[in-house]
Amino acid sequence: MSSNENFIDKKTNRRSFLIKALWRTGGLVGLLVSIPVIGALLAPLFRYTPAEWRKVGKVSDFQLGKTVMVTFRNSDPLPWSGKTSETASWLRKISDTEFIAFSVNCRHLGCPVRWQEDAEIFLCPCHGGVYNKDGSRAAGPPQLGLAKYKVRIQNEEVEILASPIPITTLLEKRSG
Repeated sequence: MSSNENFIDKKTNRRSFLIKALWRTGGLVGLLVSIPVIGALLAPLFRYTPAEWRKVGKVSDFQLGKTVMVTFRNSDPLPWSGKTSETASWLRKISDTEFIAFSVNCRHLGCPVRWQEDAEIFLCPCHGGVYNKDGSRAAGPPQLGLAKYKVRIQNEEVEILASPIPITTLLEKRSG
């Protein structure tokens, strides 16, 4: 073997070593970066968030037959979330002892719906979803009516059962 061939072999070996080292380093970095990303994506699937009753006002604060927006704290607020930990619901007083609460999100793509008092409908301005005053689907792309929250009266206070997904939505999926 000539000295020139010996030089080419050393150069090729060095080059292949560097290429392998770069690939291995890149793979290790990719693995280290993907671990927290995968953890963040999968964590909500394994975290249990209990539903909690949240006060939204006194029974006397609401007018019979009127639909109003009420805000309350999410059931799974993060310590640093501040104002973003609040959510809302459309609440209607049916009688002195009965209320109904609808999710503010359209069942099509989750856009916020607004209450049109004069027409007595909920309207999704994004995609034309329309809901009757009882929350049932009236028109547009949504296939289901508005999701509902459970409501109770405790010590003259109206309370909504806050959960990550309104409870009736979970029940619909199980039975449907």
